[in-house]
Amino acid sequence: MLNRIIIMGRLARDPELRHTQAGVPVASFRLAVDRDFRDKSTGERGTDWIDVVAWRQTAEFVSRYFTRGRMAVVEGRLQMRDWTDKEGNRRTSAEVVADSVYFGDTRREGGDNTSYGGNSSYSGGYNAAPTGGSGGYSAPAAPSGYGAPSGEDQFAELTDDDGELPF
Repeated sequence: MLNRIIIMGRLARDPELRHTQAGVPVASFRLAVDRDFRDKSTGERGTDWIDVVAWRQTAEFVSRYFTRGRMAVVEGRLQMRDWTDKEGNRRTSAEVVADSVYFGDTRREGGDNTSYGGNSSYSGGYNAAPTGGSGGYSAPAAPSGYGAPSGEDQFAELTDDDGELPF
């Protein structure tokens, strides 16, 4: 069985960070995700409002670095939850349980001009700093016998650069 979901949207409000009775951090937030198609009668795109739940370090990361209006990419699984409302009626809700949350934009809005890389994220499996990078992973080394011989620089200096961009 496969249950994976990736969504990208803007936070509808600031994340709400709570702790369970055991002290485990949990953050709840809602993403506004635009649909890929336009309504035939109005010509406007619809928006889906998707509830997201993040646990542990991912919850702390989201509550610290994400605010209302910020673009986020969430990778996780879809979960159905049954609950009873105040009137005693049985309800069912769909939510995304986030495994990883990434910045969907490249800079933070509002006040400080701190720049964040679009691929910064946090998931429970590795440490990630909000200053960019790919979650603590580095590019794998080329296998021996491929590419430039060992000891030589793998990049050549361009000598005909006129300083103009090609576009």
